[in-house]
Amino acid sequence: MSDYLGIGGKTAIITGGATKIGRGVVDSLHESGVNVVVADIDRDGGKQAVDGKDHALFSETDITDDDAINTCVAAALESFGSIDILVNLACTYIDDGAESSRAQWSTALDVNLVSAAMFAKAVRPHMAAQGGGAIVNFGSISSKVAQTGRWLYPVSKAAVVQLTRNMAMDLAGDNIRVNSVSPGWIWSKVMDELSGSDRAKTDRVAGKFHLAGRVGDPTEVGDIIAYLCSPRAAFVTGADWAIDGGYSAMEPEQSSPAIPLLAQ
Repeated sequence: MSDYLGIGGKTAIITGGATKIGRGVVDSLHESGVNVVVADIDRDGGKQAVDGKDHALFSETDITDDDAINTCVAAALESFGSIDILVNLACTYIDDGAESSRAQWSTALDVNLVSAAMFAKAVRPHMAAQGGGAIVNFGSISSKVAQTGRWLYPVSKAAVVQLTRNMAMDLAGDNIRVNSVSPGWIWSKVMDELSGSDRAKTDRVAGKFHLAGRVGDPTEVGDIIAYLCSPRAAFVTGADWAIDGGYSAMEPEQSSPAIPLLAQ
């Protein structure tokens, strides 16, 4: 465990920390000496994310439930005494494009957008009372380009990027920095399932859309987040960071549905 970033002893809540990408973020922060609180609705996955880690806590949390959010915040404070970092990672991929129902739109926006705002609202007074903190929201490459058959996810992620700017503006007075990250293709549950757990195949497909020639590893996202939450990034706020292996430089998908290629 190293504290080269200067965040050792800080406490982070990571929503969606039970996912493959979430666990990469949890691992990166924990390796930097951070106390980690995994907030996730997945009980088994959440317990696995903190298994074997000192200074780690799982809090079963439905992020669409304000009472559950407050319970998670209280548990973090009781266990570690502070909340210094919030990573709003949890999301839903529900999306039927043009055929999406009103209920699906409501669910997607509630999970991907509104819940991030509510979690930030819940931690803000605690961060402010201790002199500041850092929040990182999860955007996506999908927030900037059109993708065939996808409406809900890209729109909600574009809104997250704008929410980040507004949060950064209004929380600056509390010395709370707010940034977002927009990952490209990262090895995730979706990638795993579509490819039949074939990472090599996934890299071959991703190579057409990423200058790096492969998908990213979850800890590669986590390492950037750890940096953004550290004093080394003290002058960074209101920004969206592309962690996409060059995807956004290429804007490669255009009208071609790339993700389904994994299942072929």
